Amino acid sequence: MKMPIMSPRDSRIAAILLLLVVLIAGYFVLLHGWFVSPLLDIRSQMADLRDTQSRFAAAIAEKPELQKRIAMLGQGQAASQAFLPEDNPSAAAAGLMQRVVDVVAAHPEGGSCDVTQKMPVPNPTAAANEPYRKVAVSISLRCDVQPLAGALQQLEQGSPYLFIDDMSIYRNPVAAQQNNALPLEVQFTLSGYIRQTKAAGAANAPVATPGDDS
Repeated sequence: MKMPIMSPRDSRIAAILLLLVVLIAGYFVLLHGWFVSPLLDIRSQMADLRDTQSRFAAAIAEKPELQKRIAMLGQGQAASQAFLPEDNPSAAAAGLMQRVVDVVAAHPEGGSCDVTQKMPVPNPTAAANEPYRKVAVSISLRCDVQPLAGALQQLEQGSPYLFIDDMSIYRNPVAAQQNNALPLEVQFTLSGYIRQTKAAGAANAPVATPGDDS
């Protein structure tokens, strides 16, 4: 079977189409893979770098304002009444015990309430880099129900923030058989937190004594 003979016009069109196919294939094989594609990648990376530089420049421009806001937040935190006002554990423990005495005295209604014992509770030494330190005292009361409830509520719901733990309430069963109106014996641990400065942290570190070498 003989192939049909193309006219000169069809031959020119076929040649042009074949040339276009060869040129396109040559472009993708020779130019695009070796030159155009790497240039496009570089262009994309440069755009990403410019975007990153813009973000960093904006962050650097906002640095003074951010520092001002951080300083304001720090001042607000320093002025907070959530912490004990004293700046060392011994003074804070004494302040806690006096606070209990004052609160108990402020609730005379509904019966009697007396502080029978108060003493500091030793706490583990806080690390110098810790911003806060816990201070706790042990409290013993002899109270009727109504003044006891009022005193405990004022201690836990007032400021600075105080925490009542390890509470025990009892009444002597032998004496209660003779007098049902006996007050309650109450024991608990009252704690709060002080701010610990670097100087305070260094002062709280153990100090060697001459007898420690033995």
